[in-house]
Amino acid sequence: MTPGTTGTAETSGDWRGWREATQEALYGVDGFYRGPEGPAGHFRTSVHASALFAGAVARLLCRVDEALGRPASLDFVDMAAGRGELAAGVLAALPADVAARTRGYAVEVAGRPEGLDHRIEWLPEPPRDVTGLLFANEWLDNVPVEVAEVDSAGVPRRVLVRGDGAERLGEPVGGAEAEWLARWWPLPPEEGLRAEIGLPRDAAWASAVSTLRSGLAVAADYAHTADARPPFGTLTGFRGGREAAPVPDGSCDITAHVALDACATACALPGARLLPQRDALRALGLTGARPPLALASTDPAAYVRALARASEAAELIAPGGLGDFVWLTQPVGVPDPLALLVDVPDHEEQ
Repeated sequence: MTPGTTGTAETSGDWRGWREATQEALYGVDGFYRGPEGPAGHFRTSVHASALFAGAVARLLCRVDEALGRPASLDFVDMAAGRGELAAGVLAALPADVAARTRGYAVEVAGRPEGLDHRIEWLPEPPRDVTGLLFANEWLDNVPVEVAEVDSAGVPRRVLVRGDGAERLGEPVGGAEAEWLARWWPLPPEEGLRAEIGLPRDAAWASAVSTLRSGLAVAADYAHTADARPPFGTLTGFRGGREAAPVPDGSCDITAHVALDACATACALPGARLLPQRDALRALGLTGARPPLALASTDPAAYVRALARASEAAELIAPGGLGDFVWLTQPVGVPDPLALLVDVPDHEEQ
């Protein structure tokens, strides 16, 4: 029996829903995210791809600062901080006058890494009464969810899994989970169709946004919307830099793309927007444009540096790659500073 199939397996083990199994595998005492190598040891995010990403987020924080009227104390909260790379990069990229007023927070279940910038406070939960920017890069895709699969009678059932990754079908999906499926990811009565039930992610996003007194919350993730749900779901694993079977034994990351349109309505606040990462980063100054060739003859070293930056920027905005991430922006008490740069309509519930 291999992961991703259903039926009866012969080896022993407890059958659990994917949400419980993933929670323990990722965040338990010996879970994947407790490892000293951090996420960068297994997969590459925008944060790890280039320091230009942190620079763009720093520019966004500066725009939030302006929208807030340049408060005496400005907060930057890095959700699912890994080893604090984004928080450290943002603080390093800020203008001196803004950095002097900024308090950095890294939110992560693992312990604080050695050598992290002393200005960054390390927390297991986000702080309250935030005035500034909360940024969640590839956080929601690691909030564990249940998986549903349609059986031979056309009924969506909860998928159960063991520690070795073997699966079988459990009870029919009911209650709030069935309501979520009906509203956000209706499954036709065709055997084998699957969905990830995003209810816990909606709640997690609403809880994170509730920590803001005023400012902007951003979730950046691989995502899908109601007009293009993947018919067999997106549950997968990552180990050692490569995609792998999602086995909930703590040896690999377990992730699934996010129904960000559902998350967008979870806060019951106006102004939520969805936009591709490429549009957001271009608005924040990343174009991927090559430097002028004339620079190669007048200052070859500067040309090489500019060419390297252009290559890194191009990766961050590339279609089919990191540029396909979606940003969910949720302003709280201020106009969305990013919406002033990008002509994107408010999110409308599907």
